[in-house]
Amino acid sequence: MASGTVTSSEYISHHLTNLTFGNHPENGLGFAHTAVEAAEMGFWAINVDTMLWSIGLGVLFTWLFSKVAKSVTAGVPGNTQNFVETLIEFVEENVNSIFHHKNALIAPLALTIFVWIFLMNTMDLVPVDWIPYIAGQMGIHFMKVVPTTDINATMGMALSVFGLILYYSIKMKGIGGFLGELAFQPLGKWMLPFNLFLEIVGLLAKPISLALRLFGNMYAGEMIFILIALLPFWIQWVLSVPWAIFHILVITLQAFIFMVLTIVYMAMAHEEH
Repeated sequence: MASGTVTSSEYISHHLTNLTFGNHPENGLGFAHTAVEAAEMGFWAINVDTMLWSIGLGVLFTWLFSKVAKSVTAGVPGNTQNFVETLIEFVEENVNSIFHHKNALIAPLALTIFVWIFLMNTMDLVPVDWIPYIAGQMGIHFMKVVPTTDINATMGMALSVFGLILYYSIKMKGIGGFLGELAFQPLGKWMLPFNLFLEIVGLLAKPISLALRLFGNMYAGEMIFILIALLPFWIQWVLSVPWAIFHILVITLQAFIFMVLTIVYMAMAHEEH
């Protein structure tokens, strides 16, 4: 625990609050200094730590894979090249087994989603007090290092996928074909209102389920790490190590699920019913 004067509720609240920049109704433009201030900044506030870590990890992913691509050799590959090639083959196998259409975007999209989300999820394995403590020494009040525990990040990714679903649905089927699927499936033209209700709900459920599944699992995992950090030091090690080992499965599985569902939704967008 950070300090003896900090209560458990204050400790938890501090670790679950983002570094937020926005326009406060009373204090004006600037960073929030309390969790209440952050909440009062409204919709247009920016969670700076989410942006910092997500973009930073995205740059790391791009740099690493670009470096491997430029130094690839037909001879005996190094460990990094082996790892990257295995990862690419894994993603390609999943794409080929699910997506049976021609679209050069899908495999790179799936690879980006899997690796990027995995890297963001992996930040949950960093001890909860380390980076916030360093940030505190620099005068930074809050620092959440797991972007996928921010609903804004997961919803942003899900809405990006949703935009692609709409784009390819209209591109492949035409606006008439797309609207026809919404209006006349699954019960025919005589049940048009009911069809519209079912199809629109199903369509909107895709980005919502993508975002909430990833956010909920990662938020719960982070909360458990925070609760463990409140316990006496020797109990922390007894509980945190097994939970961290199990959590490796969780962070990998969540990245995989997001990737697979994206491929499935893209395949559905390319199919005509």
